[in-house]
Amino acid sequence: MCGIAGLALADPRAPLDTELVRRMARTLVHRGPDDEGLFVEGGVGLGFRRLSIIDVAGGHQPLFDEDGRIALVCNGEIYNFAELRAGLEARGHRFRTRSDVETILHLYQEHGERCAEHLVGMFAFAIADLRDPARPKLVLGRDRLGIKPLYWAQTAAGLVFGSECKALLASGLLPRRLRGRSLLDYLVQGYVSGPEAAWDGMARLPQASTLTWSPGEAPRIARYWDLPLDGPREPAPASEILEWVDRVVRDHLVADVPLGAFLSGGIDSTAVVDAMARQWAGGAGREQLVLCSVGFQEQQFDELERARATAQRLGAVHHARVLEPDPRLALEELPWLYDEPLADPSTVPTHLVSRMAREHVTVALSGDGGDEVFAGYRRYVFDVAEHRARAVLGRRGTRLAACVGRHYPQLDWAPRALRAKSTLLNLGRDPARAYFASLTQLDREEALGLLAPELCAALAAHDPFDAFRALYERPRGTDPLYRAQYADCFHFLPDQILAKGDRASMGASLEVRPPFLDHRFVERFAHLPAREKVRGGRGKHAFREALRARLPAEILDGPKMGFDVPLRTWIRGPLAPAVAEALETLPARWFDRGRLAAVRAEHQRGVRDRSNLLWSLLVLEHWRRRHGAGEELAF
Repeated sequence: MCGIAGLALADPRAPLDTELVRRMARTLVHRGPDDEGLFVEGGVGLGFRRLSIIDVAGGHQPLFDEDGRIALVCNGEIYNFAELRAGLEARGHRFRTRSDVETILHLYQEHGERCAEHLVGMFAFAIADLRDPARPKLVLGRDRLGIKPLYWAQTAAGLVFGSECKALLASGLLPRRLRGRSLLDYLVQGYVSGPEAAWDGMARLPQASTLTWSPGEAPRIARYWDLPLDGPREPAPASEILEWVDRVVRDHLVADVPLGAFLSGGIDSTAVVDAMARQWAGGAGREQLVLCSVGFQEQQFDELERARATAQRLGAVHHARVLEPDPRLALEELPWLYDEPLADPSTVPTHLVSRMAREHVTVALSGDGGDEVFAGYRRYVFDVAEHRARAVLGRRGTRLAACVGRHYPQLDWAPRALRAKSTLLNLGRDPARAYFASLTQLDREEALGLLAPELCAALAAHDPFDAFRALYERPRGTDPLYRAQYADCFHFLPDQILAKGDRASMGASLEVRPPFLDHRFVERFAHLPAREKVRGGRGKHAFREALRARLPAEILDGPKMGFDVPLRTWIRGPLAPAVAEALETLPARWFDRGRLAAVRAEHQRGVRDRSNLLWSLLVLEHWRRRHGAGEELAF
């Protein structure tokens, strides 16, 4: 796992400052503390920071083709590299290293930008093609699920790119200015999504896409993969599910450095570590399995006992810690790692468990993706139930339900009552907007009400829901559950879940691999029929039943706890002074200070639980300060 950065000049004859490329790359030293590589030639500069995983001695980057005219830097792992290499060598290609990513160079020679179609893995790469000195070419590529990040921007000087926003900002070619639309997206969703980054002028390369650019041309983005658009297909036998679990876990175990796994105590991570233990028991030649877990003092958030039982059953070395609230981490370290604002409070335990894991291993497998593939989130269960209720109630009944919902008390402190209000309101919404509501932390109108009047007016035409709807409606003739999963795959998963995990783990110089996001696994099981996913008021039906041959009932039938934190306690306790101070210093050009004070008062008096919103505002202000974002917004 590594960090990449660089730029290609609009005038390839102009001098390119090597120190500029080095400065960009060194903002990513946490992603790659082991080595640095630079290449500057023909108006193109590539910077690289390395975390050594495969071919520790010989995998230095940039890598070059046989003639030295094509250069590559890559962040990620290619799991089918041995198979690819054998085929390429049979066709006459000569390899210089044992590195997995060298296969990309040779695939590019044969297939050009379509080289990404042949890769199985998680990756973000940049290729400088200097075979025609008069027309140098830069090619960027990103993996299918968006596990690895890649940002880019076109400026007057040329095209600049990097693994994280901070690398592009370090070029000095972009303003440190937040987009106005991104501010509203963040307040509604808790993160910024879509092809536009939070920073003005900056974009994300979409997942499953390549970007090709030469001086004098507009960047050309091509999508090379998609989930099936025709919806659910046949069920999968339990034996096939287990075979695929073993296959993708086995493929993700390739490393020349110590490797372990996260273990939460839930179904997904337990399935991964169980498969790891089976692989290593079969003669993989590894040392004892190393597992890492974190828990909380508050019982309702703690899964450590289940994790300890699993580790003991597998005979693993288990490192476990109980977390205490850490204001310094939330206010100082995380705002630097997350150079786009992200309000999920589980960033705290995710980074802490990553730091703990890094004390023992360099690579850790995770259970990320199981909820998206097999419909494990509770919101999927509610969404299925709401669709059934709409069919029974009809138009008049759903209108009445929505009317009741609007007058139902906002009982934030009572989860069941709050869910009842949400369900009643959702029954009166169209399916796409109802599901989107389950993903958001704040209604758009309420978010606009927090803003200064001038800013509210400037954003009146922007609705974060529009981009989500386009994804939700993309699958053809399929059931609503699959539409929701499809939209999550290209919205919530890359921009929230995977962004959170990447920054939290790479901030600790730890590579995290999610086997359940192997695109072959996703293709096979994401479009199972709805009854194979949600049944009896629970998600993951087919996955859960397949695992009964391997995992104990207390894991499979226990409550789903997620990776939540006791945020209400933190906001009322150690973070209360920081919240009060942040609300007073957020730019008055952005927010209605009186409304912010009223929100905090509601929370302090116990009228409403506003801990999520207050945390979001705290994160936003400390992010703004840490990255020097000015008060001016871009529109």
